Amino acid sequence: MVSEPSREKWTNEYPRWFDWIIEEAEIYDYGRYPVKGMGVWMPYGFQIRRRIIELIRDLLDARGHEEVLFPMLIPEILLRRETEHVKGFEDEVYWVTHGGLKPLDVKLALRPTSETSITYMETFWIKSYKQLPKKYYQIVSIFRYETKATRPMIRLREVTTFKEAHTVHDSFEDAERQVREALEIYLEFFDRLAIPYIVSRRPEWDKFAGALYTIAIDTIMPDGRTLQIGTAHNLGQNFTKAFDFKIQLQDESLDYPWQTSYGISDRVVATVVSIHGDDRGTVLPPNIAPIQVVIIPIPAKDEESKRQIDTLLSQVVKALKGAGIRVKVDDREEMRPGAKFFYWETRGVPVRIEIGAKEAKESKLTLVRRDTLEKKTIDAENVVVEVRKLFDEIYNNLYKRAWNYLRQRIKRTDSIQEAKDWIKDKKGVVELPWCGHEECALKLEEELEGKALGTPWPLESAPETAKCPLCGRKAITWMRYAKSY
Repeated sequence: MVSEPSREKWTNEYPRWFDWIIEEAEIYDYGRYPVKGMGVWMPYGFQIRRRIIELIRDLLDARGHEEVLFPMLIPEILLRRETEHVKGFEDEVYWVTHGGLKPLDVKLALRPTSETSITYMETFWIKSYKQLPKKYYQIVSIFRYETKATRPMIRLREVTTFKEAHTVHDSFEDAERQVREALEIYLEFFDRLAIPYIVSRRPEWDKFAGALYTIAIDTIMPDGRTLQIGTAHNLGQNFTKAFDFKIQLQDESLDYPWQTSYGISDRVVATVVSIHGDDRGTVLPPNIAPIQVVIIPIPAKDEESKRQIDTLLSQVVKALKGAGIRVKVDDREEMRPGAKFFYWETRGVPVRIEIGAKEAKESKLTLVRRDTLEKKTIDAENVVVEVRKLFDEIYNNLYKRAWNYLRQRIKRTDSIQEAKDWIKDKKGVVELPWCGHEECALKLEEELEGKALGTPWPLESAPETAKCPLCGRKAITWMRYAKSY
């Protein structure tokens, strides 16, 4: 068992705290499956994951995306059709070289991403501008031979919740529009999870392999490091040219269509756990909680009180279920109420209802909200209204608390020393004036011992008087730096 850490999860204890939570709450079993970098979703964690997937599915479907499912294996000949793309992944590809004992004629890659395989099939499916825009997505496993230190849900060799969208357009302008739509979808998605974020255009040297540019969404974890939780790429015509994929345009000419792609991963679940959790365990937003309300009957000493508790309990369960609220009754006799409280607090159930002899006699209920552990007593007949009200209050509190934390972790300065101290002290993200020259940003990465995350998106111009702190040239915008996962 992972021992419970000290109460300072926000700094040095974060990694241990996270490992403790995902084990104690039975979310994700990591480190015991005999392949490095691969974990197992446990039933409770799988339900959290499923509801998060349903949320992004609903958002994508509402914007005209169509779900597909492609094979996991990609022939080497397809993967190598786009040179820059292959170079970006060649150190991370898992290769299948044998079928049983027989060597394969063509090596097969375990899918690291799907731009090449999807573009290949689009050459058969799409012939005219009249079919565009076309927006596909799939939610699948991808495999990358990650050589850095792996972390559960955060840095894996099998990413089991890879939502990748791939779109096709008849013009650069429409592809640009699609990138903006992708970001709108993602920002609404993270807003619904109460996850705060910053949006940056990645520097040229850190964009997705084969893209014209990459827009990334990052959040700041409890230890001050940033975590990339979503990306959107304008792929231009790079992949369509590689596959000689042309369509007929409105003027009857033939040209290569334009593409975008955008994705999220298991990191979303890690972020929900990390951003909202506390020293008691997980704190889940009500909309994705597998169990939204847990009811714990308090044992009574006499039969009449037991009967009253059972009667009220049945009424409350019927009312909540009838309102579409996910409810669980914990009537385990071998466990004391206090142990049950801890058990469900660890799992982040948003609302706990306690029903004892006193409550049953007066037809009252004690409600406890998970985020603040505040208690209130209500009339049992108002349970649906009061629980829904608590759901809204919990979400709003999580959202406000998370955004306040992120804003406090971003510092803008023109001093290299201040920036260096900020990153060294694990405070978060620092923004420095940037002249636009790559060599300055790379030198500052070394000086600050942090990664250049990119420039604010949409682009934010630096003040007229701002100068690059390294070379002294006029700054055109800000470059963000941080320790990152």
